[in-house]
Amino acid sequence: MFDKILIANRGEIALRVIRACREMGIASVAVHSTADADAMHVRMADESICIGPPPSPKSYLSIPSIIAACEVTGAQAIHPGYGFLSENAGFVQVIEDHGLTFIGPTAEHIRIMGDKITAKETMLKLGVPCVPGSEGGVPDLATAKKLGAEMGYPVIIKATAGGGGKGMKVANSEAEMEKAFMTARAEGKSNFGNDEVYIEKYLQKPRHIEIQVFGDGKGQAVHLAERDCSLQRRHQKVFEEAPGPSISPEERARIGKICADAMANINYIGAGTIEFLYEDGEFFFIEMNTRLQVEHPVTEAIFGVDLVREQIRVAEGLPMSFTQDDLTINGHAIEVRINAEKLPNFSPCPGRITQYHAPGGLGVRMDSALYDGYSIPPYYDSLIGKLIVHGRDRNEALARLHRALGELIVDGIETTIPLFHNLLQEPDIQAGNYNIHWLEKWLARTYE
Repeated sequence: MFDKILIANRGEIALRVIRACREMGIASVAVHSTADADAMHVRMADESICIGPPPSPKSYLSIPSIIAACEVTGAQAIHPGYGFLSENAGFVQVIEDHGLTFIGPTAEHIRIMGDKITAKETMLKLGVPCVPGSEGGVPDLATAKKLGAEMGYPVIIKATAGGGGKGMKVANSEAEMEKAFMTARAEGKSNFGNDEVYIEKYLQKPRHIEIQVFGDGKGQAVHLAERDCSLQRRHQKVFEEAPGPSISPEERARIGKICADAMANINYIGAGTIEFLYEDGEFFFIEMNTRLQVEHPVTEAIFGVDLVREQIRVAEGLPMSFTQDDLTINGHAIEVRINAEKLPNFSPCPGRITQYHAPGGLGVRMDSALYDGYSIPPYYDSLIGKLIVHGRDRNEALARLHRALGELIVDGIETTIPLFHNLLQEPDIQAGNYNIHWLEKWLARTYE
């Protein structure tokens, strides 16, 4: 059993891990930049240590600083949260080289799934359905145009090392291919240091469905159903729900088993999410995230499990505390991401919180690191909270979300709370009738 775990992250996800550690009787260590000296995760942890100045490369992305923090505090394991170094295979290797434990998958699995071409090739071999596209990277514009003609437009050009919506461009015709191809390569190079791209068929009205998987690293793996994350802006999720309103029990069982079997086959350890585009009853693999997802609480709500606790258990070499037969969906859950952003342009809005009140009551969970008087620094992601609701069915969850949003108070800055008040009035949202393009079209109409 670990005695002490260091959390290589900040904000609400650091708090989330600290809480799991406390329930398990494990001491926690918070790391922080000088800008986060007064952050809630620093206050809540058993110990804290400053690892550098505000810029992420000099603090939260500084591998030597994090390893040094482990050595100083005596932490035996590192939980990466999400973002930052959570999917950095080199970081995992350094951790292992120092005799520490990474609470997550192996460096090899992170490396395989971090390269989208290799990930797709691997998933195809494992029997996971994939989007039609190029076999490997596309070396030049001429090849890209040839592939576009063969597949039929529209197509999407993606940076091999991309993520978070960066390095992804759609070409609706051959005339648009050159600009899309060159832009995707440039974004890949500037954001990830890799300008290799690949091409896939661009589906017209798909939903974004992701399957939560979990493995023990010893050939056992399960799936915890799906989440629908189709409401997105610029490929960034804003509203997630589980189970997906468009997925039948038969489809859920089929794709879930495919994913669980694939993870068992490669001895995957810990939490992972296999993401698909879903259209006309078919699933098409797009990528795998080898970490805990921002939206993991909706899965926890409908299954009554603690995924962080489970991550820690399997990292210690213990078996999973549940089997596939133990996992039964109970009700419906929805999460909305509260960002410190000013509508309608979603521009970052850091600043001091003058009043904060979290909603409560049955089936309401607020994951946030806010408190009265806290100053949100301008250096990091604008996510400041996640409001999660759980109901006996989708209608009850929607009603509970409406009520909880009315109780939530975040004064002193602009936030995206009004967005969700408006979305809940839309018939398509009430009916669960939306796809990955719905939100951007709605925003264009609403704020034009």
